[in-house]
Amino acid sequence: MNTTNGDEELPEVGEAPLIIDVEFLEEEDETLAQPLDSIEEIRGERSRGPMDLPLSLPTPEGRARVVTVINQKGGVGKTTTVINIASQLALRGLRVLVIDSDSQGNCATGLGVDKSRVRTTTRDLILSPETAVDSRHATAVDNLHIIVGDKSLIGLEQEMMRQLGREKRMKEALEPLLAHYDLVLIDTPPSLGLVTINALVASDGILVPVQTEYFALEGLALLAGTIREVRSLLNDRLGVDGVLLTMHSQALLNKQVAGEVLKNFPELVVRPAIRRNVRLAEAPSHGVPIHLHDPSSAGGKDYQAITTELQRRWGLS
Repeated sequence: MNTTNGDEELPEVGEAPLIIDVEFLEEEDETLAQPLDSIEEIRGERSRGPMDLPLSLPTPEGRARVVTVINQKGGVGKTTTVINIASQLALRGLRVLVIDSDSQGNCATGLGVDKSRVRTTTRDLILSPETAVDSRHATAVDNLHIIVGDKSLIGLEQEMMRQLGREKRMKEALEPLLAHYDLVLIDTPPSLGLVTINALVASDGILVPVQTEYFALEGLALLAGTIREVRSLLNDRLGVDGVLLTMHSQALLNKQVAGEVLKNFPELVVRPAIRRNVRLAEAPSHGVPIHLHDPSSAGGKDYQAITTELQRRWGLS
């Protein structure tokens, strides 16, 4: 493990009410284009910027690795990825903290936490970094804690505009926690606002879920530009830990897009691709990750394999 025990133990996490079998509806991205017949149409649809994505650096000794899961496009499986990688590592005995910076707050639902009864959230963490220790809550998975996101994040960016050092609020808030965890995973909204910038500034690396559909490479090119800006202005350590292929099927376009992503980022793609899977999609409605819902399903097996590879890359044992 990369972390060491801090000089002082953290207080116990809050016992947020847990829920099971709640209704969970994941919003569909209405803007998804119809599949095209050829990868050539994807290549030529729009001009793209440079496709270089910098590799990440090792985690500094004695603290958790901080990883943001990001794609500036919605509906690609960011929240599903956070829930299932975090829970799988926690089930393996690692200490994991999830920070949900999306106002939909679906990480809490997928980890069995009733966010409507949580009083201290990611909003508090950012506006008042000294509340970080008390913002953590237990989940349905041992060793896994969460700082809950909810609708109170809406409008937060306007409040942050009046603050000095507004891009570094989350980084400041996380400092007292890092010695007590092995990994911090941050879920982000699809929009690139101040909250997402805060996550990138606080991070050592990023994971990029990419749906193997139309516009996948366009989204990666856009993200590459974002990373370049953040690295040059705010966090020169930021790099990419991996690109995950999500919602994959054996359709021709899916295979072509996956092949194109592999060709552009051979060192970054984490295998296997995560297959479309009903059991994976329904797990959040039961308030548990796929590993507690149906670990033998295609989604369960894919996330187990993905997590094993990421655990190796992150040097977590």
